[in-house]
Amino acid sequence: MELRNKVVAGEHLTKEEYLRWHRLLFERGWIAPSWPRAFGGCEWSAVRQHIFEEECGLAGAPGIMPFGIRMVAPVIMKFGSAAQQQRFLPRILSGEDWWCQGYSEPGAGSDLASLRTRAERRGGHYLVNGQKTWTTLAHYADWIFCLVRTAREGRPQEGISFLLIDMRSPGVTVRPIIMLDGGHEVNEVWLENVEVPVANLVGEENKGWTYAKYLLGHERTGNAGTGFCRRWLGELKALARLQAGSDGRPLADDWRFRDRITRLEIELMALEVMNLRVLKLEEERHAPGPEASLLKIMGSDLQQALTELTMRALGHDGARAPQAATGRYFNFRKASIYAGSNEIQRNIIARHILGF
Repeated sequence: MELRNKVVAGEHLTKEEYLRWHRLLFERGWIAPSWPRAFGGCEWSAVRQHIFEEECGLAGAPGIMPFGIRMVAPVIMKFGSAAQQQRFLPRILSGEDWWCQGYSEPGAGSDLASLRTRAERRGGHYLVNGQKTWTTLAHYADWIFCLVRTAREGRPQEGISFLLIDMRSPGVTVRPIIMLDGGHEVNEVWLENVEVPVANLVGEENKGWTYAKYLLGHERTGNAGTGFCRRWLGELKALARLQAGSDGRPLADDWRFRDRITRLEIELMALEVMNLRVLKLEEERHAPGPEASLLKIMGSDLQQALTELTMRALGHDGARAPQAATGRYFNFRKASIYAGSNEIQRNIIARHILGF
C-alpha cells in the first residue's frame, strides 16, 4: 500500500522501493511475462501479458524498470553467447543487477548513427571513451549496455558495436541532470579510458546497429502504457466532477470538456486494441516489427494529452497542484522524444509499413 500511495501521488521512488516490487514479482514467478520458460520467464500469451500489465497500471503498481527485463535481456537471448546468457539473465531476473541504457549522446539522439563514443580493441579488452546523456537512473545502475563506434569506414551504421559495461569500472563517471520539477531521474555518463573485456561484446563487432534496432522494437512495444493511462483517465473524470469551471459549475457538466474526455477515452480504447495486435504479431514473429512505432506514437500522444487536459482542468490551481499532476505533466513532455522521436517513428511507418 505504501508503494501504491507513492506511485499514485506521483512521488519519486528510491532504488530499494523499485527493487522491492521487482523481488515480489520475481518470487511469484511473474517478473518476465514475455521471456521463454527456458530462460526463466512466464512465456505468457500476448493477451495474458496485456491483461497483467494493464491491471498493474490500474492498481498503481510501480513500473518494472525496462532496461534489464524488456530491453537488454531480449538482445542477450537473441544475439548473446551462451556464457553471456548464463552470466547475465539470472541476475536480471532476480534484480541483482540494475541496468541502464547508453544510447543517446550530445548531438546523437534521434540521429543515433552519428554517435561518437569510441571503443578501440586492445588485446583482450576494448578501451572506451565518450559521453552518454539522458541516461535514466544511471545513478542506480550496476551495468550499462552501450552503443560504441568500433569502425569509421562505410556507412555510419556499419561501424557500431554493442558492449556491456560494468558501471563500477574505473573511468565511469555519472553526473546528475536535475529536471524542472527538481527530480533526479536522468544523468550524463562519462567514459574515460574504460577497459571492457572483449567477452562483453554482444554478437559480432560492427553489427551493433542490428541489435540496437531489435532492442528499440522491444522498447517501443512497451511504451503504450495502457494501464496507467486508464488510471489517469479515471483520475481526470473524478477531478472534472469536483473542479469548477468558469461558470462555477463542475467541469463534468460542461459538454465541451466532456467531449475532450470522451475523445481521449476513445483514443485509449483504440490504443488497447492496437497494443493487442502488435503483441500478437510479435508473438508470431518472435520479434517486434515496425508496428511498434505505431504504439510509440499513439501511446506518447495520449499520455501527453491526458496530462495536459488534467492541468487545464486544474486551471489556476495547477500552480498549487500536487506533484501527481504537475510532475506528471512536465515529465511526460519527453514521451514523444525518447525511444526515437515521433518524427522518426513516422518515417519508419512510411518506409516499412506504407512502402514509401
